Amino acid sequence: MIPSIATVCVSGTLQEKLEAIAAAGFKAVEIFENDLIAFPGSPAEVRRICADLGLAIVTCQPFRDFEGMPEGRRQRVFDRAERKFDLLQELGTDLLFVCSNTSPEALSGIDRLAGDFAELGERAGKRGLKVGYEALAWGRHVFDYRDAWEVVRRANRAEVGIVLDSFHILSRKLDVSAIGTIPRDRIAMVQMADAPLLQMDYLSWSRHWRCLPGQGDLDLASFMRVLAATGYEGVLSLEIFNDRFRAGSARSVALDGHRSLIWLLDETARQVGRPVPGAVSMPPSAPVEAVEFIEFAVAEVERPGFETLLRALGFARTGTHRSKEVALWRQGDIRIVLNSEDDGFAHSYQITHGTSVCALALRVRDAQAATARAKALLDVPHAGAVGPGELDIPAVRGLGGSLIYFIDGSSALGRWSEVDFEATGEHGEDAGLIGVDHVSQTMQYEEMLTWLLFYSSLFDTRKAPSQAVLDPGGVVQSQVIESGLDGSGGHGLRLILNGSQSHRTLSARFVTDFFGSGVQHIALTTDDIVATVRKLAANGVAMLPIPENYYDDLEARSDLPPEEIDALKALNILYDSDAGGSFHQAYTQTLDGGLFFEIVQRNGYAGYGAPNAGIRLTAQARLARPITVPAPIGH
Repeated sequence: MIPSIATVCVSGTLQEKLEAIAAAGFKAVEIFENDLIAFPGSPAEVRRICADLGLAIVTCQPFRDFEGMPEGRRQRVFDRAERKFDLLQELGTDLLFVCSNTSPEALSGIDRLAGDFAELGERAGKRGLKVGYEALAWGRHVFDYRDAWEVVRRANRAEVGIVLDSFHILSRKLDVSAIGTIPRDRIAMVQMADAPLLQMDYLSWSRHWRCLPGQGDLDLASFMRVLAATGYEGVLSLEIFNDRFRAGSARSVALDGHRSLIWLLDETARQVGRPVPGAVSMPPSAPVEAVEFIEFAVAEVERPGFETLLRALGFARTGTHRSKEVALWRQGDIRIVLNSEDDGFAHSYQITHGTSVCALALRVRDAQAATARAKALLDVPHAGAVGPGELDIPAVRGLGGSLIYFIDGSSALGRWSEVDFEATGEHGEDAGLIGVDHVSQTMQYEEMLTWLLFYSSLFDTRKAPSQAVLDPGGVVQSQVIESGLDGSGGHGLRLILNGSQSHRTLSARFVTDFFGSGVQHIALTTDDIVATVRKLAANGVAMLPIPENYYDDLEARSDLPPEEIDALKALNILYDSDAGGSFHQAYTQTLDGGLFFEIVQRNGYAGYGAPNAGIRLTAQARLARPITVPAPIGH
């Protein structure tokens, strides 16, 4: 299949759109009619620009309100079609894209509609052109692709084919199996779009909420399996109407678009068990086994205070890098790397982002395979300076310019801490923290779909439905991604992506006040949250105060005994439960730089304490300004 994208998917002028589409690696493009109308040059000039950029023009679409018009209007629509044929020939393309009629004047009747297309096909054939017919989900008489196919079949013209659009088919929950009965040479083209599952009229849903494959909830897998069974090898084009994309970077959206089709074709080939035309060869997606380490870029002047914080949290400095100003801190299975080098990637990241998480190292089955997959998906590789005897850990660029490292246990990479670090022999008094439960990344609202696609295409993941969380300053959209969880509450990767359109929320202020998108909070797990929080408080860690009203309400809505609620209240611990079990969580106050830590205890619970999110955000908003790190404690 031939990857393509419609100009309506990206922002900018037509020239800017075409340049972005070509830069993303596309070789084919649909010109949206409004983009052409607004262009200050001739169609021949658009044709030249596309040729210079290496782009073939698939069509200029749409052609509306054609079939089934009454006699008084019928001749006029054929006259319009002839003018459209002129335009297509000037553009150097051969497909007239006809979407089903929405006019209240349109008449019904399969034979009447087929007759119109038979005549249109005859006229197109005389010019060496062809016609594609698409059933709009809100078409007046034809809104089901099976009816559109019957019109095409009865028209019985080789020049007339059907256009299949995943959104129009799947939004109506139509049975896709009939696609398999359509001869591949009668499929004029295929348009792809994903979308979240929403309850709204089809037109509004389509015009504002479409998204790229992998970013929504439609069953694209079943659609693609049946399409692949036909042997179709033609154009597979993205047609996305999305308000976020219109506000975003044209180049970023176009690159995401190409990545989404590469992922989609790879997934389809694996599901059908054979090569699919257009699919790129790459290793399969694999689960993340664990967060291997979290790396902070820390300015030298701020390092003593950050080390004091880590000791207060129960970490011990277990290693020093053999050649760099880098230290390894550990507690349980949690590894934190502090990088205070005065040059290199971490230094550059610290200058632009302040003291913050500059990298996540993820343990995977095969680091080289993960790297190869990332490159095939157009992710940006990173190569850092490697000293004599040090490991060259493969990495790609992630959120906000940070890095994602790949570590595996089947190569020397699995011994990274021994190879690159000298043991200090230090053993601190831990606080009972045993692992990384989840990592929360905060970003511009317009970026959320980009990073959802990044993670879901690269790894074997599961995404939960997006949630709206109420912050005193507005609404925060929150998206959970999970990979490789072992069922026992540990290992694997849990990510929460947060973004807000309001500039007053905690999420938005993190992005604007602290130098851009990045990790805003890290959740660490314990088997005994009461003991852990007591230890942290004794070590001088300031915990987020929770109002008494919360615990009064908890007593009314839960079966917890009063003495247990009193214990939670004394330590500012929040509580939730689901069908699987219980969940306890507590938060540190926000540190300079906007970061905070969460302490959690899971007992069969699958969620993230969503009912408590608004309480936490309100409590954080009340504090108004970040605190400093705690005073030094004894070793």
